[in-house]
Amino acid sequence: MPESGDQGRKDIVVFSIIRDSTCAECGSNLRKGQFLRVELDQALCLACADLDHLVYLPSGDAALTRRAKKYSKLHAVVVRFSRTRRRNERQGLLVEESALEHAERECLEDAEARAASRERAAERRARLDEQFVVDFGERIREQYPGCPPGEERLIAEHACRKYSGRVGRSEAAKRFDAVAIDLSVRAHVRHLYTEYDEMLTRGQSREESRAGVSQRVDDVLRNWSRT
Repeated sequence: MPESGDQGRKDIVVFSIIRDSTCAECGSNLRKGQFLRVELDQALCLACADLDHLVYLPSGDAALTRRAKKYSKLHAVVVRFSRTRRRNERQGLLVEESALEHAERECLEDAEARAASRERAAERRARLDEQFVVDFGERIREQYPGCPPGEERLIAEHACRKYSGRVGRSEAAKRFDAVAIDLSVRAHVRHLYTEYDEMLTRGQSREESRAGVSQRVDDVLRNWSRT
């Protein structure tokens, strides 16, 4: 059935036919899947219905459909009868080609604008993450002034790696909590200054391995705590 259009007008409805038909006016054969309009109970091809200058826009892109309809002085709703649901279902629109081109340009501009916005947001997040790493590194340096030069940056980058779930991304670390910083530094020392990784490779459990290197970790941190 025709659908209500703007300002109370009814949309022109065109059928995507599910069986072959014939145009009642010109006698041309209409194959399954072609379009026809019904006028006064007569099936008409698009040429006889004066709609053959319109182009088909399938459903699927709501923004494009909305804009194409807006810019097209004449449009028609395309429906197809569903045997399973026993009803006509909307398939798309017939619109003026110039209107469709206008709508496509606008949607492309929007897409480019959204992409630019996402890029700016990514750059901002990167700057924020960089600043967080810098600040985190400075707090490491304050807490462990004897840390080898540049090593606080490595610890901060590793701990603050985005989406890693590491301690540097925790709420405590965001507040530069001393315990969170200590955990980050301990993890770094454990991996780089002890035999912890080798012990894991030999099949020892994490608990056993950590216990085995704990004294070495404490010694390194004690030295790094000194100016």
